[in-house]
Amino acid sequence: MSPVALSVALLAIAASFSNSLANAQDGAVATFPATPLASKHFAYPTGLPYQADSEHLLRGTQTGYNQCNSTTEGQNSLCQTSFVNSADDFCLWAPIEPNSLISNTEGEEVAWCTKPGRGTRVIPEGTLKGIQFMRTPDYVQVVGFIDQTKINIADGDFGGELDPHGADLRGNPLGGLMYSNAWSGNNNTFQQVIEWHNFMGGNAFCIKVCDPSKSHAADYCQHIFDRIGCAYNAPNNAQTGVFESCQGENQDFPGVYTTNGQVVTYTQPPESLGAISTMPYQPRVPASSNCVQFQSTALFAALASVTAAPGVSSSSSTSASVSATVTGSATGSAAVSSVTGSRGGSAASSGTPSGTAQGANATSNDASVVMMSGLVSFIGVVFSALFLS
Repeated sequence: MSPVALSVALLAIAASFSNSLANAQDGAVATFPATPLASKHFAYPTGLPYQADSEHLLRGTQTGYNQCNSTTEGQNSLCQTSFVNSADDFCLWAPIEPNSLISNTEGEEVAWCTKPGRGTRVIPEGTLKGIQFMRTPDYVQVVGFIDQTKINIADGDFGGELDPHGADLRGNPLGGLMYSNAWSGNNNTFQQVIEWHNFMGGNAFCIKVCDPSKSHAADYCQHIFDRIGCAYNAPNNAQTGVFESCQGENQDFPGVYTTNGQVVTYTQPPESLGAISTMPYQPRVPASSNCVQFQSTALFAALASVTAAPGVSSSSSTSASVSATVTGSATGSAAVSSVTGSRGGSAASSGTPSGTAQGANATSNDASVVMMSGLVSFIGVVFSALFLS
């Protein structure tokens, strides 16, 4: 059994024990669910429950719903069923109300998607400032730069991590489900993704979903390194102003690195020791190939019909907090490490994303160097705060 599998098993045992203990106390409110969210399986769309988390526990109840359709679609949707499929078809988790902090809303985030048709909110025009979609043998991921105020994240919030676990095994958001057609071979057939993580904040994001048929899904989509951001959890070469879809190698497992020929596993320090200001290693950015660039207007034509909520002020410089000159890359290339933890990620399986073949530019993007500067590394770890990993 792998260390990750063992830890998951131990967490489940601890959850069961804690539940029994809490229930035994007169008037006590249980913390852990009878079944962790990551152990719940629902076929899409026929098997979706109204709410994947229907229990009344310590953190309250699920805010939204998982049965989403044309009647729930719109900018007031509370849909908590999300997708990562391709470069032009993915969703991000973000708050319900404008000017929200991820730290205050991690359990309540809803799905914001690049395409209408699934009962969710649609990401407004002008939100996405550059993305890199990456397909690897074990996962697909999207990394990019955003104007986060357009999807209700407060300007200046360096955010945190969303994942299907959480400290109480109910997920962040509570009951949030993830699906993908990246491995089904059919754009209309979606598999439930059990292991995924999504870092939001610092005007950037990364979202990775791991192939549920592979044995290391939990290792590549780790959820315990919530304080060290995208550069360490999803090493990448995303750049502001560039929209591309690539093939790539697998990264190293988050938190695992090699030094002096020895494989070492990083241990994230406890919150009580304060902000993380230094790291013992620089992550290896996996090599990528067959990158195809697109015009954002072609990739995200549907977004033109959606605007940000009234009263939301656009940040003056979308990538100012994360841009830096990096050896071997343009200024602003994405060590998106500023997306850090606080308390509170595909090309279609074959071919070019729909509607974008004309004018697409094939490029090379081989990552032979670590795409992260010392400045961005420092930004990435200094804004850490409490977070339910």
